[in-house]
Amino acid sequence: MISALLDNRRFRSWGGQILLLGGFAALLAWLVTNTVSNLNARGIRVGFDFLWRQANFPISESVLPYNPSDTFFWAYVTGVGNTITISLLAIILSTALGLAVGLARRSKHPLISGVAGVFVTTMRNMPLIVHLLFWYAIATTSLPAPRMAYHPLPGVFLSLRGFYIPSLDLDGAALAYVALLLAALVLLVMFHRKIIALVRPDTDHPILILVAVFAAVALVLALIIRPSGAISVPAIKGFNFAGGLRLSPEFAALMLGLVIYTSAFIGEIIRGGIDAVAAGQWEAGRAIGLSECHTLTRIIIPQALRIIIPPMTSQYLSTVKNTTLALAVGYPELGLVVGTVINQTGQAIESIALLLAIFLTISIAVSLLMNWYNARVALVDAR
Repeated sequence: MISALLDNRRFRSWGGQILLLGGFAALLAWLVTNTVSNLNARGIRVGFDFLWRQANFPISESVLPYNPSDTFFWAYVTGVGNTITISLLAIILSTALGLAVGLARRSKHPLISGVAGVFVTTMRNMPLIVHLLFWYAIATTSLPAPRMAYHPLPGVFLSLRGFYIPSLDLDGAALAYVALLLAALVLLVMFHRKIIALVRPDTDHPILILVAVFAAVALVLALIIRPSGAISVPAIKGFNFAGGLRLSPEFAALMLGLVIYTSAFIGEIIRGGIDAVAAGQWEAGRAIGLSECHTLTRIIIPQALRIIIPPMTSQYLSTVKNTTLALAVGYPELGLVVGTVINQTGQAIESIALLLAIFLTISIAVSLLMNWYNARVALVDAR
């Protein structure tokens, strides 16, 4: 009977995997037990109860409201909010700039393609940390003091203290309205085909239909929620500006460095995906009377997405992980918050474990979203 089991391919496959998994679990349990016992022997506290103690340290800027009297747990949440915000902005902006770079690389104009080629070669072969330090040095040394700030537009100021623009101060109802609008926009993107088929399937302008549906939803929500807010314009008061929205030099340097660096890689991914589409597709578009722009947007890019999305997923994941370099310019993303918490509490193992778990969760979420989109645009084999 034993020899029959050993000859069974499925038993050998599953048995080997179970043994490997069991060995890994045993090794992990031994490491945890040994670490805990050694820390207890040295009088070092182990556990996550420190999360509910008062943090007593400031966070210079954050998307979420934060006060030094808040707990370490909320400090972690604030760091996660900053990291997610940076990641989303960097991904969106670098994708837009990367598309422009990729199309410029394919231009038949030698100057445009040459400049794009120099941009890609230079940016991809320069470490990201150098990008960040370069832009941070410019932001903190080359700009004027607040009283002599650059004033290119009404209500817009650029100085050593940061970039100030008018902002909209929203009440609770307005914040709920914005959140619902974002949710409606996500649902509109996910189910746009069904919505167009339901509203007007024979339309030649589906974008206009989607815009009209979104505008109708926004109007209905506005009538129900009745949001309100006030415009805050920055103005010089004393030695600094008051009011408006401030983008710090650290944030500006981080975004410029991340977007420019990442867009060079994304541009090459997009260029490669477009070039991988057969030249006959371009000729087919011209043959039926489509312009170059319509051929690109309606024929080439939908086919190129099947090639672009897999490497783009890896680039997006790298962008999320690259946000940890924000500590080089002093922006308080999750890595900097974790370092401060370790200095305050000495709970290094727990803090690093939380850092790993949070980044793993964000990366898996990005991967699942991109895999879902990849499945939507993938070819379906006829059965």
